[in-house]
Parts: sequence; C-alpha cells; structure tokens
Amino acid sequence: MTKPIFVLNGPNLNRLGSREPEIYGTTTLAEIETMCRKAADGLPVRFHQSNFEGEIVGWIHEAIDEGAGIIINPAGFSFTSIAILDALKMFPGPIVELHISNIHRREEIYHKSLVSTVATAVIAGLGPRGYATAVNSLKHLMEG
Repeated sequence: MTKPIFVLNGPNLNRLGSREPEIYGTTTLAEIETMCRKAADGLPVRFHQSNFEGEIVGWIHEAIDEGAGIIINPAGFSFTSIAILDALKMFPGPIVELHISNIHRREEIYHKSLVSTVATAVIAGLGPRGYATAVNSLKHLMEG
C-alpha cells in the first residue's frame, strides 16, 4: 500500500474563505482539500487542520511512522513553534512548507519561519492554488 501524503494546516486556516479575503482570498479550506486530493491523482492524502500546536505535532509523529511526505502550512506557528520544528526534524521524507500569502512581503514579524530551516522546499504567495503546486512538487520530491 502506498504511504499517504500528509497535508497539515495550522491555526486560523479553518477560517479561510472569510478571514482577510484581501490577503487569503475566498477559497475555503474544504475547497483546498478537494484541490489537494485532485492533484494527488490517486495517492492517499491525510488532510488536517488544527488551532492547537500539540495536535499538529501528533500528526507529524503519525507522518514519521506512516507518511511519504508532508505539506505543512503552519500559519502563525511558523514563527513561534519549536515543538513543530523539532517534530519535523525527525521526519525522514520531503517536507514542503506552504504559505498562501508571500510572507516576505508582509510585516517583518512574518519574515523568519522556523519551519523553513528544515523544509525541503518552500512555496509562498501563490494563493490557495499553491496547495496543488505543493502536492505536485512533493510527488516529484518523493520520486527521489
């Protein structure tokens, strides 16, 4: 059986579609999940969102044991979570960090992601469509 791709989403992303549409657009997280599954083209996908750091760490632990790759939009945890960083360090496969907005064009507090230090690749600023790009990129990274 093929190992799944884990798509992990951090805090406030459950509010996509209504949250700051001038920055994040009007696409909902459910629509993004559909995009990811379509882009995966039959590969299994485990799609999760949480506002709680420990729950995200738990899913990373599951990915360590069961996953082929991780796509993570850590949202606000990008800049604060040593726990998520440490969990990702243990993952043996490719990791794609994803941001809907271009964090480097935003306020300075958003410029330094801890997750970027362990990510295989970083995608930022492509809007919700960046998720499909991340899935396609991760598939290529998993091929070796």
